[in-house]
Amino acid sequence: MTLYEARKDLEYIVEGLFVEAAVTRRLQALGLNDGTRIRVLNRKKRGALIIQVRGTRLALGRHLSSNIEVSECSREG
Repeated sequence: MTLYEARKDLEYIVEGLFVEAAVTRRLQALGLNDGTRIRVLNRKKRGALIIQVRGTRLALGRHLSSNIEVSECSREG
């Protein structure tokens, strides 16, 4: 599933970034790498997401979140 489809207050694991190379490098520098655990904190009306990555909050627009593949974490940990 894509990060854009993710639900609020759940944790996910990043499976892949499918955006331009420069944007991918920037997101990786911010800690958004394959295998990273993230939490969706909030969804804005126009499609923006607020996520938590390694203790930092990031806002991502619809274009970016639609091109990041994630999988839902298991409930037990």
